[in-house]
Amino acid sequence: MFPGIGTVVNVATVLVGSVIGVLVGHRLPQRTRDVVTDALGLVTLLIAASSAASVADPSWSRVVGGSAPTLIVLGSLVVGGIAGSLLGIEQRLEGFGGWLQATLQRRAGGRPGGAERQRFIEGFVTSSLVFCVGPLTILGSINEGLGNGADQLLLKSALDGFAAIAFAASFGWGVGFSVISLVVIQGGLTALGVALGSFVPDAHLSALTATGGLVLLGVAFRLLDIKQVKVADFLPALLVAPLLTELVIRIR
Repeated sequence: MFPGIGTVVNVATVLVGSVIGVLVGHRLPQRTRDVVTDALGLVTLLIAASSAASVADPSWSRVVGGSAPTLIVLGSLVVGGIAGSLLGIEQRLEGFGGWLQATLQRRAGGRPGGAERQRFIEGFVTSSLVFCVGPLTILGSINEGLGNGADQLLLKSALDGFAAIAFAASFGWGVGFSVISLVVIQGGLTALGVALGSFVPDAHLSALTATGGLVLLGVAFRLLDIKQVKVADFLPALLVAPLLTELVIRIR
């Protein structure tokens, strides 16, 4: 199979799941949609916790020191969060989602705006983050690019398909359009894997995974309506984490 087949399959499962979710979603009462969203939040919380547990990875602590991984994750989130805030990533992502909804609404002959617009944006942003931030996205995409097969992304595709059904039942068509983010981020990581060649240090991947787990935790908080964390602003932390790891290794 060619590099990128995992992302192609992932896009297909999200689109199919979104269609199914939209078709059945309007038949469900609001309280049922809320329960589905809460269930997704709890599962996202579980995935986030398991990813964040990579902070205890022996291969990482061995090369940077016992207490350094936690400090690296902290530094990555602070530096990445500041950079993302200054760049306005969350605002731009929401703006793009709003522009998509308004454009589609106009072409359908309706008036964009109101609760439907916010529902579309929330579906687009939340789904983009859930589908694009996580260990399977990072490790699966890079592994496929390195020539190790698309098994992880195919597993992720199945999980995302079911998640898309639940998300679309609550948020509508915004979920389907999250495939734009999926292609850009997941496809980009696969291309990065191809460019990196055959070796990526385990410590650097652990840094990515642990930091991504905490970013995903913010997504869970949003789904559970605990706090509207500006998760997208923390995305640069995923780049900062391996860089800080390399810096600590060189200093040490």
